[in-house]
Amino acid sequence: MMIRRALFFSIAFILAVAVPPSTAAALDLAGSFVQGGLAMGRAAPDTRLFLDEKAVPVSPTGDFMLGFGRDVPQEVVLREIRPDGGQAIHRLTVRQRNYQIQRIEGLPRRKVTPDPADMARIRTESRLVAAARRKTAATSLSGSGFAWPAKGRISGVYGSQRILNGKPRRPHLGVDVAAPVGSPVTAMADGRVMFTHPGMFFNGQSIILDHGLGLSSIYIHLSAVAVEQGQKVSKGQLIGKIGKTGRATGPHLHWGVRWNGVDLDPALLVPPR
Repeated sequence: MMIRRALFFSIAFILAVAVPPSTAAALDLAGSFVQGGLAMGRAAPDTRLFLDEKAVPVSPTGDFMLGFGRDVPQEVVLREIRPDGGQAIHRLTVRQRNYQIQRIEGLPRRKVTPDPADMARIRTESRLVAAARRKTAATSLSGSGFAWPAKGRISGVYGSQRILNGKPRRPHLGVDVAAPVGSPVTAMADGRVMFTHPGMFFNGQSIILDHGLGLSSIYIHLSAVAVEQGQKVSKGQLIGKIGKTGRATGPHLHWGVRWNGVDLDPALLVPPR
């Protein structure tokens, strides 16, 4: 069952090193502490943070986000290095989830098991996407919050194990919204267009938006792209139209959210349908 309610709290220090009590301020952190969830926080300016020893983007004012992947363990460690050199270790508890199994039949064989030429194309397209996602803004662009980017039936959920034409494949790391070709797709939040493509092998026509601090959203299988790379967009602004391009058996939007290389559950960011 999809978990939709966010959990809010502030974490206190578990361990502080070389920081006088009078200068140690609590780290503010609130959000969805569950596999696939996103939390937002604030630290003192010039603080450095590491989640399980991976650097966390922090804005000049101390704002940051934390994302928890599909299979993240129940406990993760956030290491804080304060401007004066003092350190603190925060142990965060992440709620675990059970995931569905989703079977999809009728896909062209080539889309399930690409040939060598297709694999070369896929690798090239993957490098283009990875390069674009590294160009994230140093501050949050999504202060207006998050909204569903399309209306329609939910045909795929985050984390489900995919069985394609009877063959197990990678988990589904997004939300699918089924709707007729040409239905509007809007930006889930304020941001900047960091990538567009007229037709990728798996993804078809695609858009990626940067929301700052390592957070991005992707919209794929589109029939039309209505924005240009580098363009600023607002939450709810039309950016494209639903299609069935790339690896798709019917018209739908695949909507994904990624933070700092970690794929998140978009449904946990928005109000329930």
